[in-house]
Amino acid sequence: MNRKALSLAVCLVLACVWTAYAAPAIVGGTVKSVGGTTRITVSIGGAVAKDQSFKLTANTKVTLDGKPAKIADLGEGIKVTVSYDKDSNEVTTIRATSTKPGDVTDPPAKQPKIEKPATGAGKNSKSTKSKKSDDDSLSLSNAAPGEWPQFRGQNRDGISSETGLLKEWPSNGPPLAWKADGLGKSFSSVSVSGGKVFTMGKIGDAEHIIALDANGGRKLWSTAIGRGRGNGGGMPGPRCTPTVDGDLVYGMGIDGDLACVEVGTGNLVWKKSLADEFGGRMMSSWGFSESPLIDGDKVICTPGGDRATMVALNKKSGQTIWTATGGRSGGAAYASPVVAEVGGVRQYITLVGAGVIGVAAKDGKVLWTYAKVANGTANCPTPVVKGDLVFCSTGYDTGSALLKLSARGGEVRADEQYFLNGRTFQNHHGGFVVVDNHVYGGHGNNNGLPICVELRTGKVAWGPSRGPGSGSASVCYADGHVYFRYEGGDMALIEASPSRMNVKSSFKAPVSTPSWSHPAVAGGKLYLRDQDQLLCYDVKAQ
Repeated sequence: MNRKALSLAVCLVLACVWTAYAAPAIVGGTVKSVGGTTRITVSIGGAVAKDQSFKLTANTKVTLDGKPAKIADLGEGIKVTVSYDKDSNEVTTIRATSTKPGDVTDPPAKQPKIEKPATGAGKNSKSTKSKKSDDDSLSLSNAAPGEWPQFRGQNRDGISSETGLLKEWPSNGPPLAWKADGLGKSFSSVSVSGGKVFTMGKIGDAEHIIALDANGGRKLWSTAIGRGRGNGGGMPGPRCTPTVDGDLVYGMGIDGDLACVEVGTGNLVWKKSLADEFGGRMMSSWGFSESPLIDGDKVICTPGGDRATMVALNKKSGQTIWTATGGRSGGAAYASPVVAEVGGVRQYITLVGAGVIGVAAKDGKVLWTYAKVANGTANCPTPVVKGDLVFCSTGYDTGSALLKLSARGGEVRADEQYFLNGRTFQNHHGGFVVVDNHVYGGHGNNNGLPICVELRTGKVAWGPSRGPGSGSASVCYADGHVYFRYEGGDMALIEASPSRMNVKSSFKAPVSTPSWSHPAVAGGKLYLRDQDQLLCYDVKAQ
């Protein structure tokens, strides 16, 4: 081969390589949600819809019916073709056609239908699924990997998608990255999104939603949303963890003051009173503790009143979409709602004073109730949904249950698979996680004795065992381990294995007690909120 021919061949090879490297990936589907100007989530069609989230930039080009358009022109249900860079996940172009859904106040039948398998066992997108967690949970969040945008994480199940974390800690704990003070009285946890950390606290005579810089903990803004007059059974301060959705963040005070504020500025967008506007009431004296749920265009919360057990509001305006009035609520409880979908019926599941309820997402109809886990004092742990299974538990010597959901003709049944009495497994208020078909959490009333239970059978794999701490324990999961946070301030790293209880590490955090705020793991950091302060530990392996 002569030099000219060789040169031409090399150029052709390089061109092919560059084309393969630089060519954008293309997917088609319908818009599920738009997070301001930074993120779009698309439901990709097929036998089972799969949600995929993409980054938007200032260079993203949008056309609607062939004409230049803006991101703001794209609403839920619009058909789009997305071209994006696989390495950065940044969108280069979006080509849309104007098949918009009805307004949020339109009849439910006009809302876009999200297809799921009959068992409700839809797969999560890669950006939200933990390798260790069961893969049949609905994706609730558009958050990027490494974020913790709401109570109990991306899917409200206490599961972090973080990997590459420390498998053991030094005896005095992992390195403290930073500490923030002056956050006020609170039992709130944290949400982490877009380089910011959000929490709540009672500062002076008002309850605030607070934003901190995730790099160092500097306070960015603090917005008062209510007086918080209730004393929370002698324990004042908010319990809600803010919910982040795009450019907006939502929080609730102890008196039921629900507020939406801007992520960037903290400016108030709208505000509602669950007590005054919906006749909301609690089942007992510790005050509203719910963390609002965002689902599509709706914000879901539970006033617990006779005329509004649960409500759906327009997340941008606060206007009422529907109220759920069926069933006997017994007042709002201390859990937060989660999403399930079975047989094509999307529903919101939560604990109220009378037990567990399922409410239709489209119109607020109470689909089913289950009273056996209810107690008369405080129903606290947020249920965990795995496909068509719901695991629920409460303390005060009550117990735990596994329910199986089934749907026919738009009606839903919740059938008990088993019930574990309070001596076998009861969870006070620290919650539990489901990993590889096993439930991990703290057992006991005012105790956090580690225990592992097989989800589908209720068989105890190990425990309850005495751990390194005392009192109730709040939990989350990340990278093969369950993080136990005891109310006495002790932190434990326990291997998520059904074979035996294996405490890998523990340390005592310098906090006041009781330390009831749930731990959060995001961006290689462990966050421990405790009353006036927030501790941020570096748990990323070097």
